Amino acid sequence: MAPHTTEGSTATAVEGTTPEHWIMGRKEFERRMPHHDGIKALWETRWRLPCSKSVYPFHDGAYEDFAPIFEELIKRNINDACVPSYTEAFLPTAERLASLADKKATASTTTAAKEASALYLRACAVYRIARFPYITAFPEVNDAVKWRAWQAQKETYLKAGQLWECPVEEVLVDHKHAKGNDKAQIPVYVRVPKLEKEQKKRTKCPVVVLMTGLDGYRPDNTVRCDEFLQRGWGSVVVEIPGTADCPADSADPQSPDRLWTSLLEWMGSDGRFDMKRVMVWGLSCGGYYAIRIAHTHRDRLVGCVAQGAGCHYFFDKEWLEKVDGHEYPFELTPAMAMKHGFKSVDEYKAKAQKKFSLLETGIIQRPSTRLLLVNGTQDGLMPVEDSMMLFEYGTVKEARFFSGALHMGYPLANGSVYPWMEEVMASVRD
Repeated sequence: MAPHTTEGSTATAVEGTTPEHWIMGRKEFERRMPHHDGIKALWETRWRLPCSKSVYPFHDGAYEDFAPIFEELIKRNINDACVPSYTEAFLPTAERLASLADKKATASTTTAAKEASALYLRACAVYRIARFPYITAFPEVNDAVKWRAWQAQKETYLKAGQLWECPVEEVLVDHKHAKGNDKAQIPVYVRVPKLEKEQKKRTKCPVVVLMTGLDGYRPDNTVRCDEFLQRGWGSVVVEIPGTADCPADSADPQSPDRLWTSLLEWMGSDGRFDMKRVMVWGLSCGGYYAIRIAHTHRDRLVGCVAQGAGCHYFFDKEWLEKVDGHEYPFELTPAMAMKHGFKSVDEYKAKAQKKFSLLETGIIQRPSTRLLLVNGTQDGLMPVEDSMMLFEYGTVKEARFFSGALHMGYPLANGSVYPWMEEVMASVRD
């Protein structure tokens, strides 16, 4: 039985109401994880291990760059990531690494280029953690110091990207369908497969539109884009409404539909992309938009992956009362309130579900393109209930859930995503 239906009731009578039992379990739902007790607890219980392995959110980074920074933050008792002193603690290390990379990049050898690229990416990782947990420029920049780190990260990442065999190109796409408070340009990062010597002209490539999340943006997806290139696919990386440089009005529930229409029209006119083989992969908060576009633009897409996605219950008042104690490294609701254009957390909790839920607005009752839902059953940010409820609406869905795994189903999830993507791409006939 679905989590939003109860025995003896019709689905329509109770659909979308707070589940009586969260799948993650009441104990885990009520739990406040220890990393919320300050920067020392965050480093020691949550972040040190992934940092030592250079995995999210420390991908492209190096432990030796971060350990001294966190030692200093702990020593100075800086526990709030939203104060300038937190961000400023990271900047000297990032700037030093970028400067070292600049010097390496002047040497015209393959080895020097690889070394410079690695140093640039290490610098970008430091800038990334400096700007945690969240930045936006809509309707105005929310944090000037973090925004400086963001600008530096982009500049540094593009330097790295120019050293690669398949370089990164930044494109400012005209937002032709902008309306109301939408801004005029959509910044995207593009990579396409290398043109082989025997090819007289570039053939159009399948392409993945990668929709980023609440805190991971365009420069934070090197490994995924490399995976796409290895499969002969291009990538278009774009930020979601209410984050970083996205031009869509974060307070307007329809703004993403206009955004994606402008983006897909540009892709069709660009000439590099096989528009019969366009796939979307939405990460975390981006998963919400992957679900939405799977329904609103289904005829233009071959498939969508929504990983760690919310669509209805992650706006639930009961859920939001506890989510700040779950696995996100800092408080989640202040960032989510700002991301959705609300002036306060209380307003967000009271109004977000009615305004943005894909159930309340009827989006998920439409037919969709092929849609793969991926998550961990213990996701404390976007409840797995949001993925499961989609099976009751519209067209047939596909899914892979990982028992006991947290948000996004890491670390095993990607092993299920890529084979599905390959199968869907290969299923298209010219």
